[in-house]
Amino acid sequence: MKIRIADANDVGSLVEFNQAMAYETEGKTLDSSVLGSGVRAVFDDARRGFYVVCESEDRIIGGLMITYEWSDWRNGWFWWIQSVYVLPEFRGQGVYKRLYGFVRDAASKRGDVCGFRLYVEKENVVAQTSYENLGMERTYYLMYEQLTESDD
Repeated sequence: MKIRIADANDVGSLVEFNQAMAYETEGKTLDSSVLGSGVRAVFDDARRGFYVVCESEDRIIGGLMITYEWSDWRNGWFWWIQSVYVLPEFRGQGVYKRLYGFVRDAASKRGDVCGFRLYVEKENVVAQTSYENLGMERTYYLMYEQLTESDD
């Protein structure tokens, strides 16, 4: 397995992963044109974040996105881990562990990253266990949101 920063040639796989994740977790089918534009926007403006992918035999088998949150309390950046997806036939083989290790190494080299955050569905005990096994801890915060347009 090879872990690397994604490039614009990976947009198709990343869009497919996001579609699959939305359907698996929420039973939603995302608008492909909106999703494709959203994924490409990350490559068009590095301030939005970056993607990391895992390849096996020249096939992308997993990926995640990093976005940024400034912490004035810590004078550093939290890297938010989002859009995590591993193809079903490769789950349980350490793909996420390798992706996360790559992200941690990249953050360490920068020196201005104070931590990592992610959100996970309450029912996704398998993912929660994976994150805890890698040293992440459940926080005391709940998440709230209000969308500015319909999310049906």
